[in-house]
Amino acid sequence: MPWPLRWLARVLTVLLVLALVLAGVLVYTVRRSFPQVDGTVRLPGLAGNVEIYRDKSGIPQIYADSAEDLFMAQGFVHAQDRFWEMDLRRHITSGRLSELFGKATLDNDKAIRTMGWRRVAEQELPELSARTRRYLDAYAKGVNAWLAANPNASDRSLEYSILKLQNGGYKPEPWTALDSISWLKAMAWDLRSNMEDEIDRALALTTLPRERVEQLYPRYPYDKHQPIVTQGAVEHGRFDQQAAPRFRRNGSRALTQAAKTLDAVPSTMSTADREGIGSNSWVVSGEHTVSGKPLLANDPHLSASMPSVWYQIGLHCRKISIDCSYDVTGFSFSGVPGVIIGHTDKIAWGFTNLGPDVADLFMEQVKDDTYLYRGQWAKLETRQEQIKVAGGATVTLNVRSTRHGPLINEVMGDVKPGEGANAVALQWTALMPGRTADAVFALNEATDWQEFRAAAALFEVPAQNLVYADTNGKIGYQAPGRIPVRQKGDGTWPVPGWTGEYDWKTAPIPYDQLPSVEDPASGYIVTANNAVADPRRYKPLLTRDWAYGYRSQRIVDRLKQEIDKGKIDTAAMSRIQQDSRNGFAETLVPALQKVSLAGPSVQARDLLKGWDGSQGLDSAPAAYFNAVWRHLLKLTFDDDLPEGARPGGGDRWYEVVGRLLTLPDDPFWDDTRTKDQTETRDDILRQAMASAYQELSDRLGDDVRNWRWGDLHQLTLTNGSLGTSGIAPVEALLNRGPFAVPGSKDAVAATGWNVQKGYEVTSVPSMRMVVDLSDLDKSRWINLTGASGHAFHDNYWDQSPLWAKGELLPMYSRLESVKQAATHTLLLTP
Repeated sequence: MPWPLRWLARVLTVLLVLALVLAGVLVYTVRRSFPQVDGTVRLPGLAGNVEIYRDKSGIPQIYADSAEDLFMAQGFVHAQDRFWEMDLRRHITSGRLSELFGKATLDNDKAIRTMGWRRVAEQELPELSARTRRYLDAYAKGVNAWLAANPNASDRSLEYSILKLQNGGYKPEPWTALDSISWLKAMAWDLRSNMEDEIDRALALTTLPRERVEQLYPRYPYDKHQPIVTQGAVEHGRFDQQAAPRFRRNGSRALTQAAKTLDAVPSTMSTADREGIGSNSWVVSGEHTVSGKPLLANDPHLSASMPSVWYQIGLHCRKISIDCSYDVTGFSFSGVPGVIIGHTDKIAWGFTNLGPDVADLFMEQVKDDTYLYRGQWAKLETRQEQIKVAGGATVTLNVRSTRHGPLINEVMGDVKPGEGANAVALQWTALMPGRTADAVFALNEATDWQEFRAAAALFEVPAQNLVYADTNGKIGYQAPGRIPVRQKGDGTWPVPGWTGEYDWKTAPIPYDQLPSVEDPASGYIVTANNAVADPRRYKPLLTRDWAYGYRSQRIVDRLKQEIDKGKIDTAAMSRIQQDSRNGFAETLVPALQKVSLAGPSVQARDLLKGWDGSQGLDSAPAAYFNAVWRHLLKLTFDDDLPEGARPGGGDRWYEVVGRLLTLPDDPFWDDTRTKDQTETRDDILRQAMASAYQELSDRLGDDVRNWRWGDLHQLTLTNGSLGTSGIAPVEALLNRGPFAVPGSKDAVAATGWNVQKGYEVTSVPSMRMVVDLSDLDKSRWINLTGASGHAFHDNYWDQSPLWAKGELLPMYSRLESVKQAATHTLLLTP
């Protein structure tokens, strides 16, 4: 062999050996952190033995004799599978990401420290019941027992080994009850209501007159889309189901800075594209079901995180008693004891975001260390936050607050002196101590409607729509939450803080005045972030910024169709969850067909003839329609609105465009970037169709019949910490996908995307659940990813392909079924 070839062969051999060695080291490092799921583990602090059964999906079912042992074991298994995720979240919620990642996350920490999530949790913990504090401490003991047994980075997870390359001195602290409570603040933040809408309105006002801005925020269409509660009113201080019904331009700089602060808050459950965040839930009474008992469905729409924000689990007392009252199966948050959504042996419940207006932005006049209030200059409250930065010096953050809350604009810039508004304060219910942690444990042991409502009364933030069903046949709905009462205004715009006119009253809306329904005549209740009640009937102001009811009305229509055909079963409930119909197609397609059109885009438009609006993977009409929608929104509004207020594509824009279609010469149709030309509706529709054709022909080919929505609309599961590191090998280790998925934003199958960025999926049904109250073992569920947070573990993303196809797994909860399905059994001993 010639020497150059011999040299090349030797080099290749060395490289191959090195690759094999590195692969072996990687496999060893990864597998070393996999949890022990069989045999016996001693867990100091337990009072008795605990059994943990796992099925092939790695879902643990825990059996214990005391509540403390139960929650201690839950902390242990959460840590086994998800400790990196837990550790990352507590650094997010306490504003300490920079301790992990250095100065790159400094703005994130400044935003969190300014709001003071951890400080509020410290105030909240003493207000919780003694029982809740015991359970939180027991959970922490379980986490710390695992942590003590895994002292090295490679013992904990692959992420710690990667982090060690950059931040070798980092060592996780013991878990505390405050770490769990702080996570509830992150949940409240991600499920907040209209804070961004307030800023967007005000920023839009800097370029448009108020009447044109108000065109972009139409009122809820009560005549088309029914609210959740269709009867009842507040009477004699209580909601009675049977009752009859009887900011300015000079503040734009501060608002822009405040908007950047909100963007800097790292998300744990939602994406920056908040228009895709929502949920579906509904419950059907036994009169309409095959079994004669209720069915309940739920699928929260959150960011597409890797691993999923949810963790499936069962928590079972071997014998139900006053001291051990839990027999609950459902979806938990790693880092928090208990089950958030699921069922006990007697009741089931689901959540969707109620979305009340629980936060206001107050424009403030600040001068030096004072602010103006009712004609007097009051002293600003001040505090200092020390932010440690890996590889750098500690940063001191000065946080200043008015009576309304922290000045959030100061995170991204200093207050500029001058006349008028020059700062923005945030008032938000989650910055007040509450008892939501008590509510979780109370929900988990509720046995009937009265106990459920009593538990819901404690669920203060984030306010949720709660649907209910029980094994006795009752169904119900309850709106809980701490919802402020304003002295003036409706919370839709930033308001002047210096007058005192818009301050919140001391007490929120009383719980007894919040809407509640049991056993409605229709036999079903549907919630999908739509309006709770018609304000002509229900007077306390919840919000004016609802989702616009396209998903909820489609669910109602599908339920009626299924009921007309016969009785409903779990398969029918699952089919409705997978409904991909676009609710705006029936409005936009006829308008497109009326426009004169020439060239190759005519052939593309013909795809829409006879299209039923469904958005399946193989649908060519769906691909073209969504491309037209994308270009239509950008052509119509991007020239008029500042970047932060431009459309993302949710159902609010369905209403806006639907009304504009009846106004062919409205100024929004005119493209202000073209000189000596005034565009009308038909000009923009024509251009949108042509631009959509050009884009898809470039991406998918000239044959329109071969276009597929699934080739555009794809989901990549991205690790929430290192998955966007920019280091390709690291991202390849931790991320998965892409998956082609059906649906779109504000279809029932709500796979959100942002028209400003492309067709890639940004938000998803983060889990799906259908509970059968006739036989709980016939219930079904699926998670977005899997039980494990360890890359390359069999359960890291094993549920993802099933989720993408709309399939569900058995949701076993009875001991005999759990044992039969178990592939692993672990015994924890004292």
